[in-house]
Amino acid sequence: MFLPFFETLRRTGVPVTLREFLAFLEGVSAGLATHDVEAFYHLARAAMVKDERHLDRFDRAFAEAFRGLAAIGVDEVLEALELPAEWLERLAETHLSAEEKARIEALGGFDKLMETLRRRLAEQKGRHQGGSKWIGTAGTSPFGAFGYNPEGVRIGQEESRHRRAVKVWDRREFRDFDDRVEIGTRNIKVALKRLRRWAREGAAEELDLPGTIRATAEHGWLDLRTRPERHNAVKVLLFLDVGGSMDPHVRVVEELFSAARAEFKHLEYYYFHNCLYEGVWRDNRRRWEAQTPTAEVLRTYGGDYRAIFVGDAAMSPYEIAHPGGANEHWNAEAGQVWLARARAQWPANVWLNPLPERHWAHTQSIGMIRQIFEDRMFPLTLEGITRAMKALR
Repeated sequence: MFLPFFETLRRTGVPVTLREFLAFLEGVSAGLATHDVEAFYHLARAAMVKDERHLDRFDRAFAEAFRGLAAIGVDEVLEALELPAEWLERLAETHLSAEEKARIEALGGFDKLMETLRRRLAEQKGRHQGGSKWIGTAGTSPFGAFGYNPEGVRIGQEESRHRRAVKVWDRREFRDFDDRVEIGTRNIKVALKRLRRWAREGAAEELDLPGTIRATAEHGWLDLRTRPERHNAVKVLLFLDVGGSMDPHVRVVEELFSAARAEFKHLEYYYFHNCLYEGVWRDNRRRWEAQTPTAEVLRTYGGDYRAIFVGDAAMSPYEIAHPGGANEHWNAEAGQVWLARARAQWPANVWLNPLPERHWAHTQSIGMIRQIFEDRMFPLTLEGITRAMKALR
C-alpha cells in the first residue's frame, strides 16, 4: 500500500533505495508507528532520507502522497477514520486549552464529531460548496475546506483560512528554501551576474590556451599549461525571512536562492522571521533549539561581505521599534537596533521585497525598513534585482 509513496519520493528527487524502503516497511510491520501520524512521519524520514539536503523534498513528497481525504473514496475514508479519531484525542490532551476543549464539546465531543463525519460521508454524493451541513468548501460545516466553523476538521485544503480546525490534515511548518528549484527563466542568474569580481582561485584545473601557445613557441615542443579556474570572488551573506506572510512568496524566493547558490561561490545564508533579532538559524525545522546568535554572525563575517535581506517587511511596527515587540518571543532589543548593527558591519547591503513596489506605501513597517536601509529597498523582480546588484558594487 506504500508503493505510491515510494514512487512519489523517487519522482520528486529523494534518492531512496529499495533497501531503505524495505527497512521502512519492516518498521511499520513491527508497530513502531502504530496509530501515530507523527511517529509514522519520523519513521519514514529516518529510514529513507540520508542527506539533510533532501528533507524538504521528502516533506513535499509526504504531503503529496498523504494529502487530505478529498481525493479518496468514501469506503477508504470510513476505514481511515479509525486512526484520526485517536490523533484528535492526543492533540486535545497536549495542545488544547480547557476553553478550547469546552468549545469542541459543543458538538458532542470527539466521538460525536467523528460519528457525524462518518454519517455525512456516507450520505453525501458529489462535491458540495457552501452551506452548513455537507462536507465541502466555503461553508460553515465542521468538515471540509475554505469555510468557517470553530470545531472543524479540514479536509483537502492546502492551507488554513480561519485557523480553527481541530485537526489540520495538510499542515506544514516553516521549511527551508530548496536550492534545487529549477529556474523558470535564467534571467535571475543573469541579473545576479552584475555583482561579479572575477579571481582565479584553487588548483590549476583548466587549460591556459594563451600560455600553452606561448610556451610551445618558446620551447619548440608542445608544452601544455594550466591555470586555476576563474570564480566569482564576491562574498554574499543572505538573510531570508520565512513563514507567515512570506508563504505566498516561497516560489520566487526559492528561485532567487537557487540562482544565488549557483552564482556565488562564497555564499552564506540564515533565516529570520519578520525582523532581525538576537538569533538567526540555518534549519527551520530546528529554529528554536539550534539558533545562531546574531552577534556571532556579526563577528564571523567581515565587512567585505555583501548583505542581502529578503522579506516583505510586513509586520507590526512594534516588532521593529520596541523591545518585546516580536510576535514569537521576547526580544530584549528592538529589531531596528540589530538591523543598524548589521548595516554597520556590512556597509554594502540591500533589502529585496517580494511585494509589488506600488503597495509599499500602504504598510507602515515597510516604510520604517526603507528608512533604516536609507531607501536601499528593491522589489524582488528582475529589474529590482538588477538595481540591487548595481547598488552592492
